Amino acid sequence: MAISLKINKVTQSRIEQFDFEHIEFGKHFSDHMFKVDFKDGKWQDPEILPYGPIEVAPSISAIHYGQAIFEGMKAFKNEQTGKPQLFRPLENHKRLNKSALRMGMPEIPEDLFMLGLKTLIDIDQQWIPTKDGSALYVRPFMFATDDFVGVKPSSNYTFMIFCCPVNSYYPLPIKVLVEENFVRASEGMAGYAKAAGNYGISMLPTALAKQKGYDQIIWTDGKTHEYVEESGTTNLFFVINDNTVWTPALDGNILNGITRDTCIQLLKQKGLVIEERKIAIKEVLEAAKNGQLTDCFGTGTAAIIAKIAAIGYKGEDYVLPNAEDRLISNWLYQQIYGIQTGKVEDTFHWVETIS
Repeated sequence: MAISLKINKVTQSRIEQFDFEHIEFGKHFSDHMFKVDFKDGKWQDPEILPYGPIEVAPSISAIHYGQAIFEGMKAFKNEQTGKPQLFRPLENHKRLNKSALRMGMPEIPEDLFMLGLKTLIDIDQQWIPTKDGSALYVRPFMFATDDFVGVKPSSNYTFMIFCCPVNSYYPLPIKVLVEENFVRASEGMAGYAKAAGNYGISMLPTALAKQKGYDQIIWTDGKTHEYVEESGTTNLFFVINDNTVWTPALDGNILNGITRDTCIQLLKQKGLVIEERKIAIKEVLEAAKNGQLTDCFGTGTAAIIAKIAAIGYKGEDYVLPNAEDRLISNWLYQQIYGIQTGKVEDTFHWVETIS
């Protein structure tokens, strides 16, 4: 059965007010958004409407009990055809539903997700920036909307998507501090889900690290603080002698990053050895001291590749090789961004064109 999607467009676009030469990440939004509500046990009344405030009750479950999840995606324009395209959108849909199940929320059907996503991008495609390194960031999210104060899964939910033009999230190499006190996730928790609360608990430790002169933190395991997990909002990669790559194994605490998986597939195709396992911070720093750690970076949708310039641990900074001279992270960025924008052949069939 075909989905009936109501479309209510703006009478006047705001795009003329936007400066595409000076883009601030996450501060300006395209003209429209997608919205659909879950009530009476089913998703209903999907619509495209002008971007703007929404009305919610002060007692909604999401605010009080944390039933809120989200995804991060990007839309690009193919440099040859000029058509908008998405990068591995079905993987975002799968991960959104995995997060929903963990948080006791309803899954959203693939056809409804893709219809809302593609229609929104098609209508707002003029908002996709074409400056090198830029994209249209796409934020699908779901939150509980029961007008009720009581600890139980909500019966009602809203799923929405909005977009904003962005530049690179980390345009320069970053300095990170190994976190030894706070914990992002532990066994049996929701570390693998993109739940809002996972990001809320990171605010204080990150702010404390910034007071010490660092840009981000490296999370360590909750039991011993001996093993690395993620860095801020990115998955971690360590390159040894430019031929072996270490990355923490997905153990339930770590988000299954789509960019992470993309990097692993590209690196395997290139012939590098990939080790997905528990990685002790001490072996990383030993490799840095011996000159074997030739590259180190985080991966994620917003950043694509966030090069790490130095790692702080127990009062000492371990400085890594010059970011501009690194073989692996620079190659990965060029490959991924090239595929996303049509400059590099998409042999993995990751790109979905919106016609």
